[in-house]
Amino acid sequence: MLHSVLPEALSKMSPCSAALSTLSLLCMLLVSRASDTPKLRDPSAPHKPVRLFTDEDLALYNGEQEDEPIYMAVKGTVFDVSAGKEFYGKGAPYNALAGKDSTRGVAKMSLDPEDLTYDASGLTEEQLKSLDDIFENVYKKKYPIVGYTARRILNEDGSPNPHFKPEDQPQFSIKDEF
Repeated sequence: MLHSVLPEALSKMSPCSAALSTLSLLCMLLVSRASDTPKLRDPSAPHKPVRLFTDEDLALYNGEQEDEPIYMAVKGTVFDVSAGKEFYGKGAPYNALAGKDSTRGVAKMSLDPEDLTYDASGLTEEQLKSLDDIFENVYKKKYPIVGYTARRILNEDGSPNPHFKPEDQPQFSIKDEF
């Protein structure tokens, strides 16, 4: 249908506008074709509702138990990193990151026990940029989100965190989750 309407619409535009519109459509076509390439995370995998994790809950999924999934959190988002068992499982090089919110360690690319925390205060602009890049381009693309840390959703006094917006969270459907 678009191919029959497009020539008529382009003929009513100035040559410059028509060229820009054609270029925009071409770019959208290329982007849509590029998005058809397989993702690292399997979008056809069944969606499980996300849950709220306390520090104690998250610690149970530290990769030490063979029959349990391996979870880690970055920026308060809990990922199932079981597919990377060779990296995060028992005795693996990044096992120290599992079972906790390791935001600071990811930002600093550090396995120092003092850095294996959610606390991002005092990080440099470069470290924060690195954190955002790794969060978006590694964890969110490669591993399924299974929940959020209680600290991200609730304030220390148990009141709701006004900065947490479920509608902005991937794989989070208010209808399905609550």
